[in-house]
Amino acid sequence: MTTGKALLGVVAGMAAGAALGLLFAPEKGEKTRKNIVDKSEDLAGTLNHKIERKFNELMDSVNAKLGKGRLVNSSAPLEHENVN
Repeated sequence: MTTGKALLGVVAGMAAGAALGLLFAPEKGEKTRKNIVDKSEDLAGTLNHKIERKFNELMDSVNAKLGKGRLVNSSAPLEHENVN
């Protein structure tokens, strides 16, 4: 199992557990809905941060493989490319 799949499984399990815990909590509906929204926003923020971090790691790796100082999306041709 890859790290990405394991992370996705953990995040999905946390989300399901949090949602079920809130749904079965003995609170009024309005407070429960607010809690669900708050937990969802927290989870989305955490997931977004992890995705951004992994994306940056990937970009760093790609840039390192292409050569220092060369941007991935640069339109300048590589030295071995035919400019004609």
